[in-house]
Amino acid sequence: MVALETPLCDFDRKAIDFCLPGVDGKTWTLAECSGPRGVLVMFLCNHCPYVQMVVDRLICDVKELQTSYGIGAVAIMANDVEEYPQDSFDNMKKFATQRGFCFPYLYDATQETAQRYEAVCTPDFFGFNADNKLQYRGRLDGARQQMTSNARRELFEAMMMVSKIGRGPQEQYPSIGCSIKWRNTMT
Repeated sequence: MVALETPLCDFDRKAIDFCLPGVDGKTWTLAECSGPRGVLVMFLCNHCPYVQMVVDRLICDVKELQTSYGIGAVAIMANDVEEYPQDSFDNMKKFATQRGFCFPYLYDATQETAQRYEAVCTPDFFGFNADNKLQYRGRLDGARQQMTSNARRELFEAMMMVSKIGRGPQEQYPSIGCSIKWRNTMT
């Protein structure tokens, strides 16, 4: 397993629209996932140990951002499911149900959305303000593998700041995770 880090935040980069199927049977766009004060676009997958370590903390933070701060959220899975069948659409449905996702979980079968966002790993977080301008590209928190009450909730605090003033913090730490599993396009 190769761990990758996300690049630094490219402040004010515009969010990219998408139209992707969700595990709930609906097709979702960026506007439908957005809240009145911003949106958190997350690239996740089912099998990544980095995602599995943070997903419960992530769900708690997202619920609070949605209900108290007007931040919408969406998770997108873009891995090659032929090479990684544990990330199949059926397994996405199971994962979202088992974990109690409170946000749409979408399948990027063409990998075009992940490419356009320049996603590099799972998890990869993109926090946008109400004007769809990027304000956060960092990690969930500093806890890494263990759950600790001392860990600063970096993503939560950043998105709370975005909801209040439309800007994210200047100091951000990269997310670390497994690489996006790109399809081999060479034939």
